[in-house]
Amino acid sequence: MKELTVECNNSCGGPQLTPEEERVLIRDIAITSENNSKEGDSFYLITQRWWQHWIDYVNQEQTNVTNDGSSMLENCDAVGSSRRPASIDNSDLIHDANSEESNVGFEIHDTLSEGRDYILLPQEVWNQLYSWYGGGPALARKVISSGLSQTEYAVEVYPLRLQLFVTPKGDRSTIRISKKETIGELHKRACELFDLNLEQVCIWDYYGQRKHALMNDMDRTLDDANLQMDQDILVEVHNNANGGLSASKGASRGGSTELSQSLNLTSQGRELDNTYGISTVTTRGSSGGLIGLQNLGNTCFMNSAIQCLVHTSEFAKYFREDYHQEINWQNPLGMVGELALAFGELLRRLWAPGRTAIAPRQFKMKLARFAPQFSGYNQHDSQELLAFLLDGLHEDLNRVKHKPYKKSKDADGRPDEEVADEYWANHIARNDSIIVDVCQGQYKSTLVCPECHKISVTFDPFMYLSLPLQSTTTRSMTVTIFTCDGSALPFSCTVTVPKQGRCRDLINALSSACSLKNNEDLKLAEVRNHLFQRFLEDPLISLSMIKDDDHLVAYKIPKSLKKTLLIRLIHRRQEQETGATQAAQHWKPFGTPLVSLISQDEVITRGDIQTVVNTMLSPLLRSESLRQADTSEPCLSLAASEQCRDSSSGEACSNPMSDSVNKDSNAVTLFKLPLQLVEESNAWVDLSVGEDKAIKLSSTSASILVHVDWSRELLEKYDTHYLENLPEVFKYGPVNKKARIEPLSLYTCLEAFLREEPLVPEDMWYCPKCKERRQASKKLDLWRLPEVLVIHLKRFSFSRSMKHKLETFVNFPIHDFDLTKYIANKNNTQRQLYELYALTNHYGGMGSGHYTAHIKLLDENRWYNFDDTHISPINEEDVKSAAAYVLFYRRVKTSDAISNGGKSGSGHNNGSSQK
Repeated sequence: MKELTVECNNSCGGPQLTPEEERVLIRDIAITSENNSKEGDSFYLITQRWWQHWIDYVNQEQTNVTNDGSSMLENCDAVGSSRRPASIDNSDLIHDANSEESNVGFEIHDTLSEGRDYILLPQEVWNQLYSWYGGGPALARKVISSGLSQTEYAVEVYPLRLQLFVTPKGDRSTIRISKKETIGELHKRACELFDLNLEQVCIWDYYGQRKHALMNDMDRTLDDANLQMDQDILVEVHNNANGGLSASKGASRGGSTELSQSLNLTSQGRELDNTYGISTVTTRGSSGGLIGLQNLGNTCFMNSAIQCLVHTSEFAKYFREDYHQEINWQNPLGMVGELALAFGELLRRLWAPGRTAIAPRQFKMKLARFAPQFSGYNQHDSQELLAFLLDGLHEDLNRVKHKPYKKSKDADGRPDEEVADEYWANHIARNDSIIVDVCQGQYKSTLVCPECHKISVTFDPFMYLSLPLQSTTTRSMTVTIFTCDGSALPFSCTVTVPKQGRCRDLINALSSACSLKNNEDLKLAEVRNHLFQRFLEDPLISLSMIKDDDHLVAYKIPKSLKKTLLIRLIHRRQEQETGATQAAQHWKPFGTPLVSLISQDEVITRGDIQTVVNTMLSPLLRSESLRQADTSEPCLSLAASEQCRDSSSGEACSNPMSDSVNKDSNAVTLFKLPLQLVEESNAWVDLSVGEDKAIKLSSTSASILVHVDWSRELLEKYDTHYLENLPEVFKYGPVNKKARIEPLSLYTCLEAFLREEPLVPEDMWYCPKCKERRQASKKLDLWRLPEVLVIHLKRFSFSRSMKHKLETFVNFPIHDFDLTKYIANKNNTQRQLYELYALTNHYGGMGSGHYTAHIKLLDENRWYNFDDTHISPINEEDVKSAAAYVLFYRRVKTSDAISNGGKSGSGHNNGSSQK
């Protein structure tokens, strides 16, 4: 047994340093360590309480600096006033401060949160603090690779905890092992633990006390094998001709039966007790539905979604009755009933009166089993989890055991009501469950071909509505404009365009903003990694396909009836390879590629391309380069060059198009640039020699690719910073005060969702009349509404390299959410009124933050805030906030009809036509 603490104050580290000296030394060590972190490094947990005490102590002479305890490096510059801390004491992080289990080490609590309960310190920082203060215990954790690309690093605070069972011996033990360890290492650890020979042992994935897979791929990681926290592993020992287990090791004929019985008892006991981790954290009173869920480590996203579903009255009633007869055990799209059973059991426990908070560990294991994206202890999106749960529960509880093939017919001029009923009947023939009864509706989808204007109408089911937070119908877009005639320096231009507009709208706005002349055109391109990603030549391309972090360039080119060739110019410079020697340098693209036109009326020579490229680059030429030019070489007249440079102030060169297209112009090259032509065969042609030699072109060539290699000497002659730092289409910055306080109506969000907009390219529609795929316009209308309407507010905006959260305050109604006027089915005479009964909230930024739920208990007619284990009543006026994320509305039963009276429809028949 190891000692938990070692008294080391004032002696282990030699002469005691001053608080300021300790602060500076730890800060410097931390900066060095964190900058050099790599996979396999060790980090140490230290209790936040002790760390905060030390921060206060070493910063007692600092002033005017705030401290939130969230960052080690920031805290080393924080303010405080305190006496010197005692020995490091991590006892509040571990289960038992008096002992250490031999196989798992010190076990930390399952619900610890970084920044609140502990801080992670690099090994070098821990070693230094330990040398000064002693104490402990030392809680080391390894850095592992994570993320889809396995290029991100994270500290594995909670390694896998596996339950090992040996058959036929009946032994059992618990071990901790990294999910990045291999199956081979698990074999080795099991054999060492139970004193077994490797040749005798087979290891099985024993999830749920059933053999799932033989784990014999010794190089596969436990993460790849999808092992989960607290999972069972069966260690199967085989006797063979060379011997086997002796009687002293517990082998017997009845051992297997005894093990089976003991495993069943263990499993049963765990289901009743430890499965849901009965906690000492109590929730209020005896009222049903007021039981909290423990946070198992960033599982607030799951807790908030579960509480909203559990407090949906239709689900609460259904899962507390005998729903087992509706489980679809054979559905290949389902989870063999396991998800439904786990959710049903959890719901029953949450509705039991007078219970303490529950740790939904078993449910999380089931979830991770069938949806590995939710495994581990990272923060996830509660809406994505909610969508998976609704779909998974539907498939587990689908009453249709054998789905018939159903094909909906074309409308062919039939009434919408008839077509809608046909689509819904076909849907119900394949999908019939409590989830469909409660949560699924139907909308009308109208597609219009942009070419032949053919209209196609379908009626599709929906489980929830994802509404955009669009306060306006426009967006700002920034584009950098280049001239190909050398008449002006490049400049950025920001224009306002329709949010659901097309490329022609952007071109028109840019043309007006940059005073495009009648004899000029704009060529629009997306640039990525200093190369042309695509030319946006189709005027019907949807602007929604241009992301905020894209980089757009517009090139002014001449309108010409002549046959012209497009020159695409790529800039390159030498860059040293990482870790390579000084001589190992390679030409790599940089800056913004350029384009220009050249006439094909005559033969194009190498010198002609030199002239065009010099013209394009002339605005970037430094003034001193002009004065120092070697007059023995071909040189552009100084007057002409100065004229082009002066044009950057706003005046364009006179007759700007003549020099760039017509080779008989008076312009001559200033420098022989190191240009390389890339031929269609990928052969390279040096354009700096043989200026009279003709360029070989095929009859179908529409463009040529030319590289300009910028040497150090050439870079000194041109100011190339104009080619770099290409701005994004839209740069996100701090949300201004106006954006934070201006409310956005939920009705406005719904109207933006229903508004006509073009399809994205990957969803292009096949027009049967044109017999081609078209980027059609799509408009939605609500047709059939569900009993429970789930609305997702799309707060998270995803672009190619960044994620953003919109903090917009949405003013959503709590009572009388009236959707009557949005229903396209005019035969539906009922008012469509809804009332809010639950919602999830997200506080904080992307990839972090915290989820809670606000829920109204109908029997009490009172709102409560569910924050993991903490449940407290709130006033109805406090339900609304800018954190609202997913809203749950229940249909209001009313006889107040638009006409003819009647009761509100329900179930499958809701909203159907009257026949």
